[in-house]
Amino acid sequence: MNDTPVTVFRCLTTGVYVIGVAHGGRSNAFTAAWLTQVSFDPLLLALSVNPEHASYPLLRESRTFAVSVLRRDQLDLARHFGTQSGSDIDKLAEARWRVGQLGAPVLLDGAAYLECRVTGTMAAGDHNLILRQVICGAILAERAELLSYADTGKLDGSAELYPPSF
Repeated sequence: MNDTPVTVFRCLTTGVYVIGVAHGGRSNAFTAAWLTQVSFDPLLLALSVNPEHASYPLLRESRTFAVSVLRRDQLDLARHFGTQSGSDIDKLAEARWRVGQLGAPVLLDGAAYLECRVTGTMAAGDHNLILRQVICGAILAERAELLSYADTGKLDGSAELYPPSF
């Protein structure tokens, strides 16, 4: 029996997304898996983000961002946006994207997208929890199978971050 936190947390169902941010003429994007709906009226989502990431200042300043939902066959795209970091890296240079209605990058090849306005932020351990209202969105690939966090294996290196036991 394997009952370590990393094994159990890998069983939680969650998707994989690319979060596009832009502010002051700069655009960037990063991979995220901790995203969930928290309300129907208004339609709200919560996103957990490491405030040390290079994209976080753009998100904080613009107070808007786009969520591109990844297809199951887009693990390379998740890796591209999730393993490179730094304000001097243009991760969007190798992706097909457009500027969304709210100004943030939307990937053209994803399964779907949502554009959101930040309505609140709070500290949540080593991450910040971003509450946001969905403004618009669309399905881009109706029959696409979606990429799940479990499909990414050890992509994010998180196994080292979990405590060794409960």
